[in-house]
Amino acid sequence: MSSLSSFRSRRAIVMAAAAVGATAGLAGAGSASAQPWPAKPVTLVVPFPAGGTTDVLARALAEKLQASLGQPVIVESKPGAGATLGADYVAKAKPDGYTLLIGAVHHTIASSVYKRLPYDFQKDFVPITGIALVPNVLVVNAGATTAKTVQELVAQIKAQPGKWTYGSNGNGTAQHLIGTQFQNLTGTTMLHVPYKGSGPLATDLLGGQIQMSFDTITPVLPHIKAGKLRALAVTTARRSSALPDVPTLDEAGLKGFDIGTWFGVLAPAGTPKDVVARLNGEMVKVLQAPEFRRRMEELGAEVTGGSSDQLAEKIRNETGKFAKLVKDANVQIE
Repeated sequence: MSSLSSFRSRRAIVMAAAAVGATAGLAGAGSASAQPWPAKPVTLVVPFPAGGTTDVLARALAEKLQASLGQPVIVESKPGAGATLGADYVAKAKPDGYTLLIGAVHHTIASSVYKRLPYDFQKDFVPITGIALVPNVLVVNAGATTAKTVQELVAQIKAQPGKWTYGSNGNGTAQHLIGTQFQNLTGTTMLHVPYKGSGPLATDLLGGQIQMSFDTITPVLPHIKAGKLRALAVTTARRSSALPDVPTLDEAGLKGFDIGTWFGVLAPAGTPKDVVARLNGEMVKVLQAPEFRRRMEELGAEVTGGSSDQLAEKIRNETGKFAKLVKDANVQIE
């Protein structure tokens, strides 16, 4: 073989080896970029300030979930506009399973209350699983009123028109609608004071800036036990195991009153089905654990769980239910 032919042969071998190496490198890079989910921290977006029921439930879930996922689970608050700002943020997030929304009954109400929303709650999200149902409770500042029953409270409100105020987690939330329904059914008139969440609401309620609220049990339960707030009735059809001696509004004479606050986890639409299935499986395991269930009972929450389809059905049913209530109550927000 000539020296030129030998050179060309060696050059061809070197180029072939380089090509094989490059191909292997690209394959390795591809494998690295397609790591099994989750390959980085997962964020649970809470659409209310820290300290409220949504935040407490999210942190309890995150603590147990990160152990099973093997990645940190971060709770991030994005409050405002009756929980719709946080929902909009997640709706526009990359659908990769790393940004999730702690959704609630407020989102099914917002679909009817707000004339224009930047997202569609049923189309722009894929449900993962329910977390819990938490009854709302009518509480009054124990130092602001002597009323110990709903009937006594109604009588005092009617005797002092224009004086009474009630707080909510924001315009278009469950607390707002419950307050509106309460007024319609009792023939009373009160001033609605919207807050960004249960934390600031509780501060003003305890301070006497507002007289009452229809908040979820979780943030007000310690204050009820301390005697600073007085619970007059729960808003669900059944009494709460956390407040067994407190009657329902139905029992107090407001027949058919049944509104509670449900919470669930949702991902942006388009999130891969295998990721949704993994999230559902891991979350349901956490929710069914005896330790987690005991923690929820302490907070006055009833664990739900269930499949993605079950939460989707819940959302459809609740959206229809509240569309009628919103129309009857004539609640509308620009």
